[in-house]
Amino acid sequence: MHAYTTSRIAAQSRTPQPHPSEVFHPALLQPLNFFSAGAEIYAQGEKAGAFYQVEFGAVRIYRLLADGRRQISAFHLAGETFGFEAGTTHHFFAEAVNATGIRVFRLAAGADMSGQLLPLALKGLTRAQEHLLVLGRQNATERVAAFLVDMAERQGDLRQVELPMSRMDIGDYLGLTIETVSRVFTKLKERGVIRLINLRCVEIVKQDALHLMSE
Repeated sequence: MHAYTTSRIAAQSRTPQPHPSEVFHPALLQPLNFFSAGAEIYAQGEKAGAFYQVEFGAVRIYRLLADGRRQISAFHLAGETFGFEAGTTHHFFAEAVNATGIRVFRLAAGADMSGQLLPLALKGLTRAQEHLLVLGRQNATERVAAFLVDMAERQGDLRQVELPMSRMDIGDYLGLTIETVSRVFTKLKERGVIRLINLRCVEIVKQDALHLMSE
């Protein structure tokens, strides 16, 4: 059941996402904003009313739990949008993972942009569903494998996958400790499934094996 559901959602996630500049009037397009690594883009509780396009770099979306732990709910890479809210305030924090360029789209007061926003919002919903499926897996190897498959697909199915986020980020996203994440990476390397180019780049050597682990 997991394999069937995951393959269906993964197929949907590869559908090209419309660029906001293609569906919004140029007047809504704001200048490019630059954020250094770790810089806050918006905070939980701040007023919403805009959404954001990653031009380069990467963004993590997270919430702080009552016990102080951090739960990352999403990563957004170049070309992806984020910041959609059902209400008037942000429910999560958004932070630059590395040096990142963000384009902000602000909606005109009273404008009905539902038709243009729907495809972008549905894309975000699909990714949220994918994340829930990953967290539902009890095996740490399956979680990390699914994460690598997803990152590869979002970067054009390249064999060399850039990982701008740290091992701690990956752990907070997958519900694993940093030690477990590092251990799984080492195990995948020893099995010849991946090759660790450096801390921020992984080469997928056996794509079929990685896909099987992710299902």
